[in-house]
Amino acid sequence: MLDVRRLRVLSEVAARGSFSAAADALTLTQSAVSQHVAALEREVGLPLVERGTRPVALTEAGHALTRHATGIFARLDSAEQELGEISGRRVRRLRFGSVPSALATIVPPALQRFRRAHADVTLTVVDDHLQHLLPRLRARELDLALIYDHEALTEIEQDVECTPLLDDVYRAVLPPRHRLARRRRPLELADLAGERWIGGGPTSAWFRIVTHACGAAGFTPEVAFASDDNVGVQALVAAGLGVAVIPGLAVMHPRPGIEVRTLAAGAPTRRVLAARPHDGYRPPAVAAMHACLRAAARDLRLA
Repeated sequence: MLDVRRLRVLSEVAARGSFSAAADALTLTQSAVSQHVAALEREVGLPLVERGTRPVALTEAGHALTRHATGIFARLDSAEQELGEISGRRVRRLRFGSVPSALATIVPPALQRFRRAHADVTLTVVDDHLQHLLPRLRARELDLALIYDHEALTEIEQDVECTPLLDDVYRAVLPPRHRLARRRRPLELADLAGERWIGGGPTSAWFRIVTHACGAAGFTPEVAFASDDNVGVQALVAAGLGVAVIPGLAVMHPRPGIEVRTLAAGAPTRRVLAARPHDGYRPPAVAAMHACLRAAARDLRLA
């Protein structure tokens, strides 16, 4: 069985880029760090670091091992936290993540509810995109995250347990003097077929949903500019550089200088979910935050 202490030493070498920096971080001698890495290499029967490089580079085997080690350390941390909470030796905690559009709408009232009822919980909040939140959930770096799903996406798998909160219908965003801004009836996606678009970056999950819906409407959006920042997308539209179709949550409080229009049947719709690792520790704080998020989502639907 692999020695966890040696795995931690290798991970520090990878993170710090040198044996000496890893030794300082671990309060060990450089010789001890070298011995731990050499012993780990003997255990696995493969070289793990490229010696003589500056900064120290890992071999393919070294990268594979440190990737697994990250998950091992996260699980050990969760085990220590769970035992500490059970025994009363550790303060309860909740590590929570959210996609930006939800952080600006659903999350604040949920956090307010949670804080009033659970002031003793150490709460940390991470603002990030779907493609980054999911790996952090799987690595047990987060206890709970507000994410979204759609048939065009493949990121969510069986190792994440999801609770639906609400459906978020996308809306069209137009420059104020755009020809379609004068229409009062809902727009068809096909009405935007010949326009220049403000889209998302190459890894944008939110924009894959848009392109999927456009494909169903018979066209591919012609993207002139790309941004994964909801405010940035709106600013580009306000400057007259193109049109956009973005999540409804992102335009609940639209920036000045744009026109927001409802889309007719066929509008892309994503499912907003509260997600947690499938087999992770389930502290009471997670159940409490679930309840707060459900209440905030209900209030949002009724508003």
